[in-house]
Parts: sequence; structure tokens; C-alpha cells
Amino acid sequence: MFDLIRKFKEEFILRKHLVDDALWLKAINKIQILKSLKPRELARLKRLSSLFIYEKTFTGIRGFVVDDEKKLMIAAQACLPILNLNMSYYDGWIEIVVYPDNFVVYRNVTDNFGLVHETSSALSGEAWSRGPVILAWTDVERDSLHNHPGHNVVIHEFTHKLDMLNGRANGMPPLHPKMHRKQWTDSLSHAYDILVNQIENFEPTTINEYAATNPAEFFAVISEYFFTAPEILFEYCAEVYKQLVLFYKQDYLKLDKY
Repeated sequence: MFDLIRKFKEEFILRKHLVDDALWLKAINKIQILKSLKPRELARLKRLSSLFIYEKTFTGIRGFVVDDEKKLMIAAQACLPILNLNMSYYDGWIEIVVYPDNFVVYRNVTDNFGLVHETSSALSGEAWSRGPVILAWTDVERDSLHNHPGHNVVIHEFTHKLDMLNGRANGMPPLHPKMHRKQWTDSLSHAYDILVNQIENFEPTTINEYAATNPAEFFAVISEYFFTAPEILFEYCAEVYKQLVLFYKQDYLKLDKY
């Protein structure tokens, strides 16, 4: 019953707020990772992006103006991971905060001696549990106009949001009923351990070393590879790629050819 009500509500919204065709074409023609999508997939992405823009609030910082085209460029990439899922995966929060460029975050860190130190980091994106997604437009634009294998800040931060649906970011988003938790955990843990060992032994790595930060970052980074460089992810660990195919219900490599 809830799904039926939601579907009726979404259809009502789309009748009035579907993104303008000219604006849609202008925006998606700039986004390189959407080039491989088929017409019916782009049509579904347009509907999801329209709902996303209707449901979310975009806030520019330092005088930055998030115009309709920028909103759509963010929305289209944010909705790519849920292309074959639905908008309920982004329920529970409403805001996307956009800085013109990298922003600095200050945090207190406790060292091994119990002393607290203030640290600062320049970030291109951040996702808060039950809170906003924060993005630096310079990075969003860079990743939109040019495909950087293994890197897309919008994909990274919004897959953190998916990860947080189980209560916290730990690399274990809510799996679909036909998926098996043990297969997910075994596949991702094995690939994570390989990466950590490679780094510890000063060996070259196939994927970005940042993925070894923790399981949450590992999930976000491998998701970036899934959408921007699936061949590299498959080469690194085919079982991880297969688990993401099951989770995202998308398959860019068409595994039946392997």
C-alpha cells in the first residue's frame, strides 16, 4: 500500500515538475559518465532527477549560486546509483550544500596518549548521516565534464548515503532480499584486505589507496569505479563487481560475456 501511495504521489509531482527537455539535454550532454546509458535509462534517470530536485534543497555557500543547470548536473549523477532502485533510498534528509571550491573541515582527534588535537582537512565532498551532502562545485564540474576513472565526487558522497541507510557508514548498505550477507561481506572484506596488504608492503595498487581508509570509504570508492571504470574494478576483484551488480541492479560489463 505504501509503495502504491508513493508511486501515485510521484506521478502527480512529475506531471507538474518534470525537468524541461532543453535543460535536460544541455545538462546530460556535459556529463561523461551518462554517455553509455540507453534512451530508456536516460528517460528513467530524467524522472528520478526531477523528483530529486523537487524533494531536495540546494544551498550555495560563499555567494555561490546553484542554478537550474547545476542542480540538474548534481541530481543526474546522484540518481545514477539508484537508477534501478527508487527515490526512497534518499529519504530522511533534504539538503545539498554546494561550495564554489574545496572547503575546510576542522575536527578534534585524540592521539594514542589521550591528547586531543585539532586537525583541518580540505575536502571536495562530505556526507552526514541524516544530514546534508556537501559538495565542492569545482570537483563536481571537473568530474562531470571529464571521466576520471575511479573518481566522481557526487557518486562517492551519495553512495555514502546509501551505506548509511543501515544506521551508520560501515560498508554494509541494506541488501536486497535475494542477496546474501555472507557473500557480500566475504567478497568485500577479501578485496579490502588485499588492498591494505598491498599498501603495507609498498606494492602497486589497482584502485585508489584511499579505499583502504576504512570499510565505508572502501564501499564508496569501489562504487566510484563501478560507475566510472567498471573494467578496472572487475580486474581488481570480479566478485566485488558482481556484488555491486546485484546491489545497484546495473551491469556495465554485461557479465554473460565473461
